[in-house]
Amino acid sequence: EADPQIVCLAQNIYHEARNESTAGKIAVANVVMNRKNSDAFPNTVCEVVYEGPHYINAQGNMIPYKNRCQFSWYCDGKSDKILNQKKYDELYILANFVYKNNVDLTDGALFYHADYVEPEWSKRLKVTAKIDTHIFYRQ
Repeated sequence: EADPQIVCLAQNIYHEARNESTAGKIAVANVVMNRKNSDAFPNTVCEVVYEGPHYINAQGNMIPYKNRCQFSWYCDGKSDKILNQKKYDELYILANFVYKNNVDLTDGALFYHADYVEPEWSKRLKVTAKIDTHIFYRQ
């Protein structure tokens, strides 16, 4: 039976890095795990992945405010449906490995962004790694 925490991690890898190399996928998962282990962020993988302000819609569902969460796929207003099940199944196995083994390719990164943007916050942080299309940071 699927572990809900690993499901959250696999979904995040799927939406954030499914076309990256294995190293790129692991690095995105590392940021989630590093946040889970940091006092500055929530203490479960799912709480880290779904962190951000929410509201309750007319149907009684918790909905994230658009473009105000930690991982853009979760609150970009687009469907989060897994369209490539085979790819997701591979990522679940990878997520399980990262969840159970302390292999951090990012040297403790708590943040990252795609290399084609330069968010204001990135100027205040230390770059720890550049893997595929993502740049990783810590304080």
